[in-house]
Amino acid sequence: MGTATAARYGASWRNWAGNITASPARVVAPASVGEVQEAVRRAAEDGLRVKAVGTGHSFTAAAATDGVMVRPQALTGILGIDRAADTVTVAAGTALKDLNRALAAEGLSLANMGDIMEQTVSGAVSTGTHGTGRDSASLAAQLRGLEMVTADGRLLACSEKENPEVFAAARVGLGALGITTALTFAVEPLFHLTAREEPMRFDRVTAEFDEHVAENEHFEFYWFPHTGNCNTKRNNRSQGPAAPPGPVSAWIEDELLSNGVFQAANSLGRAVPAAIPAIARVASRALSARTYTDIPYRVFTSPRRVRFVEMEYALPREHAVGALRELKAAVDRSRLRISFPVEVRTAPADDITLSTAEGRETAYIAVHMYRGTPYQAYFTAAERIFTAHGGRPHWGKVHTRGAGYLAAAYPRFGEFTALRDRLDPDRLFGNDYLRRVLGG
Repeated sequence: MGTATAARYGASWRNWAGNITASPARVVAPASVGEVQEAVRRAAEDGLRVKAVGTGHSFTAAAATDGVMVRPQALTGILGIDRAADTVTVAAGTALKDLNRALAAEGLSLANMGDIMEQTVSGAVSTGTHGTGRDSASLAAQLRGLEMVTADGRLLACSEKENPEVFAAARVGLGALGITTALTFAVEPLFHLTAREEPMRFDRVTAEFDEHVAENEHFEFYWFPHTGNCNTKRNNRSQGPAAPPGPVSAWIEDELLSNGVFQAANSLGRAVPAAIPAIARVASRALSARTYTDIPYRVFTSPRRVRFVEMEYALPREHAVGALRELKAAVDRSRLRISFPVEVRTAPADDITLSTAEGRETAYIAVHMYRGTPYQAYFTAAERIFTAHGGRPHWGKVHTRGAGYLAAAYPRFGEFTALRDRLDPDRLFGNDYLRRVLGG
C-alpha cells in the first residue's frame, strides 16, 4: 500500500454530534481512485466490511463500521468544468464549502443547497441532504452523473444514459451500493439572492404556509417551542447588486445570537431545564426583520457551531401544517423542555429511488436537541406524529424506523434492495444501520 493509504489500527471515530462512535479495524485515506479500489479489494480479501465516512455530520450510524473505514479527505477538488453542458465534476471528498467557493470563483453556482456546508459532497448527497425550494430540489436531484467503486473493485460510471438504473438509486445510495469517488453536478451562472427574514406568529405562518411556499422560490421558517413565535426566511433571485448584512449586523445575528448567546442559552437550559420556556420567549423575540442580497452560498448557508442532535421527517406537503400543530399541542401539554427551534422546509417531488421527496411534493419538519441533553422523549413524541402522517425519516438523522416501515413508505424500495443484491450480494458495504433500514 502507498503512504496515502497507510492503515491505522485501533483508531476510534466519533461523529460531529458525538452520539455515534465506531472502532474500525483499520482506517485508510486513499489519494486516488486506484487506491480506493485497492482498499475495497483488500477489505474483501480480509473478510472485512468497508465504509466511507466524510465529516461525520450524519446523526445516524450510516457510515459506522468495525471493518475498514475509508476517509476521502485526499480525494478533493474540481476535476472538470463543462461550460457547454453546464456541469462540474468534483472529487467525492470535497467539502461543500470548498466547492461553493471554487464555483463562485468560476462565476458558477449550484441552484440550491442546505444550510450547512461542512459536509463532503459524497456524504451529503448519499444521505439526501437538502435545502428548501419551491422548484429546485436536493443536492442529489442536481446530480448529472457519478462514479463509484463497486464490491468487485470496478469503477462504475452512472448517469441517465450510462447505467441509468444504478444512477436512479445511487444518487441517494446510503453507501450501500459502493464507494462514490466523483460526482457531476448541474451548475448555472452565478446569481444573486435577496433574503427577507421576518418574525411571524405561529398561527399566521401556518395559516399562510401554502401562500408563502407558492410566492417564494425558497421559503422556510423556525418555530420556537414554548412560544407562539416563529422566524421566517424568504430567498428569491434578484438582479443584485450584492448588499450583504453589515459586519456589525452580521456578527450580531449570525455569531452572537445564533452561535454565542444561543450556546450560552442552551448550556443554561441543560443545567436548569425549568428556565427553558423563559429563555425561548426571549430568544424568539431577539431576532429582528432584515433584508440582504448576496451570492447563493452566502444566503443559503449559515455557521452552525452550537452542536445538537436532530430528527427530521419528510411529510406529504399537505400534511405539514397539521403535523406541526399536533407537535405544538404535544409540547404544550407535556413536561418537555425544548431549547432548539423546529425547522420547516419544502421540496418539489423528484424521481430518485430512496429520496425523501420521491414522487411527492414534500415538507420537512426537523426537531433538534442540544448535545448532551436527553432527546429520546421529545423525538419519540415527534416521530409518533410524523409517522402517523406517512413521514419518511431523513437517512442521516435520528429515527427508529426499520425496513418494514420504510418498504411501505417508499414505493420503489424493492427496486433499491434488488439492485443492492446485484451489486453487493455479500454486503461488503453493509453495517448495522443498513441492516436495520434495508433489511438483511
